[in-house]
Amino acid sequence: MAKKILIADDEQNIVISLEFLMKREGFEVAVANDGETALRKFAEMRPDVVLLDVMMPKKSRFEVCQAIRANPEWSATKVIMLTAKRRETEMAKGMALGADGYMTKPFSTKDLVTRVKQMLGG
Repeated sequence: MAKKILIADDEQNIVISLEFLMKREGFEVAVANDGETALRKFAEMRPDVVLLDVMMPKKSRFEVCQAIRANPEWSATKVIMLTAKRRETEMAKGMALGADGYMTKPFSTKDLVTRVKQMLGG
């Protein structure tokens, strides 16, 4: 069974490229363009990995990450935060809220795929 990835980002060009890339790598992919939709799709899909953009409408990445980590049934899901912000305080806050990884934009899609596969034990 294919591993599942939820891409939560409001930048369509990034979503399209990540969705294509992850499907090409054999993952089942769902997409959300805001924080509320991300949590709804998360509950429906129960993904193995969430690629979570920093700045999204309706709920912030911090709120989404906190909601995921607050549910014990979702604790095995890996969360990778994607951001254009390189400030250490942003990264520290994300990691403190339960993110498993952090990648700053622009990032290499090859590096992102490698990171996802590593987190999934592959």
